[in-house]
Amino acid sequence: MSIETKRDDQKSGLMTRTRGVALSAVRGLALALISLPGAVLCFCLTLVSIALVPIGIGLVTTPWVLTGVRMFADWRRLLAAEWGGVRIQRAYRPLPENANPWARTFGMLGDPATWRDFLWLPVDMTAGFVTALLTFALPLYPLEGLVIAAGLWRVLPDGYWYGFVRVTDQTSAFYAAALGAVLLVAAYWLTPLLLRAHFRLTGAVLGSGQEELAERVRVLTETRRDAVDTSAAELRRIERDLHDGAQARLVAMGMDLGTIETLLEKNPAKARELLAQTRRSSAEALTELRELVRGIHPPVLAERGLGDAVRALSLRLPVTVEVEAELPGRAEAPVESAGYFAVSEILTNAVKHSGADRIWIDMHHVEGHLRISVTDNGKGGAVIGAGSGLAGVERRLGTFDGVLAVSSPAGGPTMVTMEIPCALS
Repeated sequence: MSIETKRDDQKSGLMTRTRGVALSAVRGLALALISLPGAVLCFCLTLVSIALVPIGIGLVTTPWVLTGVRMFADWRRLLAAEWGGVRIQRAYRPLPENANPWARTFGMLGDPATWRDFLWLPVDMTAGFVTALLTFALPLYPLEGLVIAAGLWRVLPDGYWYGFVRVTDQTSAFYAAALGAVLLVAAYWLTPLLLRAHFRLTGAVLGSGQEELAERVRVLTETRRDAVDTSAAELRRIERDLHDGAQARLVAMGMDLGTIETLLEKNPAKARELLAQTRRSSAEALTELRELVRGIHPPVLAERGLGDAVRALSLRLPVTVEVEAELPGRAEAPVESAGYFAVSEILTNAVKHSGADRIWIDMHHVEGHLRISVTDNGKGGAVIGAGSGLAGVERRLGTFDGVLAVSSPAGGPTMVTMEIPCALS
């Protein structure tokens, strides 16, 4: 390697590191601006709603408030994975479908994950806010020392303190600049670590801690039961579709062929008419069988992979869909199938309920996880477990230790993010 190449590599590494520090600072500012008001709002609403449970009002409001808290926590889990590389397990207990307000309220209050969320909120509004703000302030504060030495000290009040340096003249301003340079070097290395510390703090409180193993066993039990139920329901659907569709047509074709045999000599014209009808029935039966096979495992998914299968799926939708897939390899067939049908369900929901006219799909593989994001410009308001089909998607992904996060404020847009741990071949 030549000296010039080494210098270019060092310069490229320096620029990458500098961009990383600047990006961490911006993300720290965004977290500081969001964590304090968001955590305070969620904490106050939760406290008031739980306090109103004895008089009945809280029975109605608590499930909605706790669902909002979970959405806020899920969003922070997503940021922790994307911005800090910290993965925080989501382990909420499922609620019975069509549960009454009493069952929903006390079912959520009896979930240990709910109280971890509640404990995390004051931590996030204090220590979380401080660590996020320090991530932004640490690389910014040294610049003040350099600007002071450049002449800002002349307009500052007498005896201005920069750190532990009292600035009164140009000499002391140079001391401030030296301190700023030292802090800038420290910020160059500490800023990304501070951002990661913020997310590790979040994970330490939101994570299941000592109950992780028990929660893991429970989640595996739930996902296994869901997988068995889903498989049984899928088999019943296939049997029903075969019985009502292709099988009925094939039986009718057999009867028509028997009739044709008796009519070949007596009534050739009628026999030809029945032959044409039988030909049409065979084509329709073949089409139904192809649709049935596509519903079990689309051929394009097996032949060309998840990216092209989702592109083919998007072409059949009545809205504009943009698909961006950066997958350097193929995942295992069950994972691809789960991802495909999860995307299919989300797209169906978006077309039916969101009122969107444009959808964006992004698929990529990062840090051992297949990450799929589906965003639409619809009216928003999508919630897991609100009859939107997202609960079924969550159960499907849970079979593979996958997670689902939904961001859907009123008025839109809606962003559904899925992550499935897997390796590409």
